[in-house]
Amino acid sequence: MVRSLMLRVVFATFAVTALALAAGFTFNIGSPVASQDFRFKMAAFALRVEGCAEPAKAQIGGTAEGMVKGERRSVALRVMPASKPGVYAVDQNWPPEGDWVVNLHGTCAGESAGAIVPIGPKGFIRESSKFFPRPATSAEIEASLKALSHGDHQGGNK
Repeated sequence: MVRSLMLRVVFATFAVTALALAAGFTFNIGSPVASQDFRFKMAAFALRVEGCAEPAKAQIGGTAEGMVKGERRSVALRVMPASKPGVYAVDQNWPPEGDWVVNLHGTCAGESAGAIVPIGPKGFIRESSKFFPRPATSAEIEASLKALSHGDHQGGNK
């Protein structure tokens, strides 16, 4: 009986591990506090890489894409590594006025990931964020920015 239970636990552990590895490389976003790094308490948000065997080797970058007074803008992001490997903070280095989405992209061990994170009046909007197993396309970025500027996203997490 005990042996059967142990075999089930071992099998379940392997199954969960296999599912986690099959999920592939992706991002998980959260409040700056999630970085567990005091230096980033004023960041726009934190992100953690998932499905990366060597998170310290992940390459993360992106742009803030915005519409300010009818003019399209693009600002290179400042993505700062935290003290824990695979955890980063995104500094809000884009202007506070206008509508903005953050376009993240990254690579890890030959795999790619992307995300579009809308920014609302109160911070990033987790519920409207989109995650991809590749960099986001220009059309996806434009659609998210258009939805944000039309008020299809509300709130924020800050």
